Amino acid sequence: MSGNPPPLRTPVGPDAHRWRTFPGRKTVVAAARTVTSTVRVLETLPDLLRGDDRLTVVFAYDPTSAFGDGVLDLLHDAGCRVMPWSQLADIEPDLIVSASENIDVPAGDCPVLVLPHGVGFQKLVPDSRSARSRLSGMVPDALLEAGRAWLAVSHPEQEEQLAAAHPKTAGRTLLVGDPCFDQLLRGLPRRSEHRRALGVTGGRRLAVLSSTWGPTSLLGRDPDLVRGLLAALPYDEYRLAAITHPNVRSAHGDWETHRILAPAVDAGLLLMSPVHDWRPALTAADVVIGDHGSVTLYGAALGKPVLLAAFGSDAVPETAAAGLGRAAPRLDPHGDLYEQVEEAVRTHAPDRYADIARRAFADPGQAVARLRTAVYELLKLPEPRSAPPLTALPAPAASPAADVTSWRVVTSAATAAESGQWSVTVRRRPAAAVEDPTADEETAEGVYAHLASDVGAERDQRLAESASVLVNRAPARSAVAALRWIDETLAGFTGGFLALAALDGGGALAGLRDGRRVEATATGSDTDPGLCAAVIYTCLRAGIPLDGTVVTLRVGAVREEDVALRLRPIAQLP
Repeated sequence: MSGNPPPLRTPVGPDAHRWRTFPGRKTVVAAARTVTSTVRVLETLPDLLRGDDRLTVVFAYDPTSAFGDGVLDLLHDAGCRVMPWSQLADIEPDLIVSASENIDVPAGDCPVLVLPHGVGFQKLVPDSRSARSRLSGMVPDALLEAGRAWLAVSHPEQEEQLAAAHPKTAGRTLLVGDPCFDQLLRGLPRRSEHRRALGVTGGRRLAVLSSTWGPTSLLGRDPDLVRGLLAALPYDEYRLAAITHPNVRSAHGDWETHRILAPAVDAGLLLMSPVHDWRPALTAADVVIGDHGSVTLYGAALGKPVLLAAFGSDAVPETAAAGLGRAAPRLDPHGDLYEQVEEAVRTHAPDRYADIARRAFADPGQAVARLRTAVYELLKLPEPRSAPPLTALPAPAASPAADVTSWRVVTSAATAAESGQWSVTVRRRPAAAVEDPTADEETAEGVYAHLASDVGAERDQRLAESASVLVNRAPARSAVAALRWIDETLAGFTGGFLALAALDGGGALAGLRDGRRVEATATGSDTDPGLCAAVIYTCLRAGIPLDGTVVTLRVGAVREEDVALRLRPIAQLP
């Protein structure tokens, strides 16, 4: 949706009393200018004003921001009544609430409550009124001089910071805390639920990549880091989620953002909605790879390990964010990304950033109650007697990741000295993220690499035609159906020499180009057929017998199970 909304006739307007049902003694206008600020207001107001029929709440759309694309769609989807900014001068509201400080409020005497849309005043941003930069969160001087502006802050240090940088803010701040951080804290007990919703199961870890907007952001400095992390972090051990600032999509559009990140999404990237789903992803994270944006600071304050992949000069000195910039380790994009992430998780202490969190968030858990008290004092209304609700942090509706369908697989084989039992270690990485996934080679003595593809699901024909191992993860109803698929696949994809089909009821049947048939049965209840194919491939390369052999399958560092192999003459197959 684009353009400016038409003027409202109800529930506000010159003759609104003729049409409305709820009387509404006071009018609250929520300013909607950017997606980021609109989301913060939409998340905050329902808990503050819940059930109060003394109030009429409408939204006024200010179309002047470079990041306004998507605001009207967001408000429409939420079912809000929206008026053009020009109508604001005609309706005499009792309170204007905004999480965007950069609004031109018409003359009048109603108070303006400005909520933070990130963590405090920690970033310098371009000033839309000039060629200079300004402090994010700072309202125009005229609003302060008129005595109408009230700035909600999350910590007393922010009051001191503002008074030093802009003396006119003295006495115009309200210490309320941070309702977003409080909700993140409430979401931590539901971390397991959030992880399941994101598909982080089977011992995997979740790495969250967080990028603010602009040229100094993580994506602005190194957009290829997403692919590099997906290529470095083994598929069966890690999931990677990306949280991008809403301004990224508002500036470039969803189509362009998805076009640029399409190879990463094909490689399994969880591209989180910057409107809602980023918060449960952050509570579910095992490690945060970020920059100087608020999400990285939120992650540190939640006790997560943090690696900084970028940290712009637009971060304001002597703030909590600047403190995180000094305290958190830096990610070397040219080094071993997997080892750096593993090291960050292994050596992290949960209280590592506790002092930084205490500098950013005062009295966690009190923000909604304090903010509601402030709102009703500004409205000159008695506060409702019942306590405001503390909304739980919901899990994402569904996992947003694409299904990975081709892998660069590296395996190694070893035998136990005591028992003589063979073990095969498998590490798979998404082929879409690997620079050269097609080479079949022995990378070191006893270490083998190959390309495997789920040929029925793989969209990139180049990968399917280059794969040595061909897999069908959709279970065949019978061994006969599996054999038919194996024969057709080996005939159609002449580069493959092993085709494996999952069987309904468990197990898998593989066919080799020399005509042998191998049955594989894993002890794990949800073993990916591709892992069984990797075991058979490794046995072939390492000279391990395929008949009557039980191999210990080690999936990186996260799981271990047995895979039983036996040769099956075609005559014995039903």
